[in-house]
Amino acid sequence: MSDEKTIIADAGNMTVYNTPKRRRACLVQYSGAKLGKRFILDEPTMIVGRVPPANIVISEATVSRKHARFVQSEQTIEVEDLGSSNYTYVNDKKIEGRVPLKDGDIIRLGTVLLKFFAHDNIESIIQDKIYRLATIDAGTQIFNKQYLLDALESEIKFSRTYNKDMCVIMYDLDFFKKVNDTYGHNAGDYILRKTAEVVKGNTRKDDILGRFGGEEFVIILPNTDGKMAHDLAERIRQAVAGYQFLLEVKGKDGVKCKYEYYQTISVGIASLASEITSPEALLDHADKKLYVSKQSGRNKVTI
Repeated sequence: MSDEKTIIADAGNMTVYNTPKRRRACLVQYSGAKLGKRFILDEPTMIVGRVPPANIVISEATVSRKHARFVQSEQTIEVEDLGSSNYTYVNDKKIEGRVPLKDGDIIRLGTVLLKFFAHDNIESIIQDKIYRLATIDAGTQIFNKQYLLDALESEIKFSRTYNKDMCVIMYDLDFFKKVNDTYGHNAGDYILRKTAEVVKGNTRKDDILGRFGGEEFVIILPNTDGKMAHDLAERIRQAVAGYQFLLEVKGKDGVKCKYEYYQTISVGIASLASEITSPEALLDHADKKLYVSKQSGRNKVTI
């Protein structure tokens, strides 16, 4: 890709979406292969381009190698074009010089659309339809695996830069296969969804909960040391174990019966240590601790 020429975009049929605060501003990609990807604007100056050393790399053919620059002060964030082949537009107007951005502005680089969120308010962002389609797990209404991996990469970078503690919780539902086998997949889907609600209700506003796959889930804990992570994990474990699920199951005679059911989880915790160099390595540490919890009796927390 780095040796290819920039393709000149045909903007005639481009559509601008006028759809509508953790602490940092961000961009959400609205088109292209990385639809829904979030880019946090966490440096005073950040360059968007097709290849490194751009701070934000968008590998689309209509994006120039160095396409645009975002510059932020205490009061504003401005965008300027860097002489790109396809120019930079804000709300479908070609910009000249630096242009201040407002919450909800749509930025176009070639054929790539980005939406600007001024305060990175996660509750505001997840109401956005495009963002939800790309980042939310339909079965549990929490974040999906790709979002988790992107967020984890960003949080590791932030923790390294500012020397902050950070932990990851990984948990899964004990003996979940028996639920599907005994009560059916509808009951299993209900337990997955309600368990996610219980867990989310016991996390903090900056924690990031997502479904990693099947009945396995991950919680990213920014600015959290091992003791804080353990206390939170234990509170979550107890909350799930104490929750009464009411299952409605149709018997062989066609009559629906209600059952009280209790679900437990096994939990592993990993802290961001100096030898951990990637999101995958941190998740691997958490997964190994989760395995210890499962092998030593389940319904446990291991750190």
